[in-house]
Amino acid sequence: MKNPPAKPSQLISKEFARQLNVNYNTKKASLRAGKEEKEDANAIWYSLEELENYIHYIKTNGAKDGYNVDGIRFYFGVYPDDEKHGEKAGLTTLFLVPTGKKAENNAQTQSFALMREASSDIESLEPMNYGNIGRPPSLIY
Repeated sequence: MKNPPAKPSQLISKEFARQLNVNYNTKKASLRAGKEEKEDANAIWYSLEELENYIHYIKTNGAKDGYNVDGIRFYFGVYPDDEKHGEKAGLTTLFLVPTGKKAENNAQTQSFALMREASSDIESLEPMNYGNIGRPPSLIY
């Protein structure tokens, strides 16, 4: 490989990831204690193609809407408990929302604006949902 990618600074150890997953499963189980419910998801999967397509979509359409798209925020959610959502009703989901800042015309103004303004959700672009929770829904890392 000619130009290998830089190692991301946010990497965590497999052991710490495992502990985070155990903590989530334990906390989630205590919230559901005593309730007879279907098994909930504790992991969501998106293909690289889906993620790359979404990133391309938000960069392109964000620019059209006048934004510098700079990231994706991941939100946890729970599907409404109704028939419309079928087997997903009442279960955990994860959805992605693009973040960024309004683009400025002046480069000097833009660099100043980027320093003082935090990224916020871009409400003009649609969030992405419907990753695959797998079967069974709960996985152990």
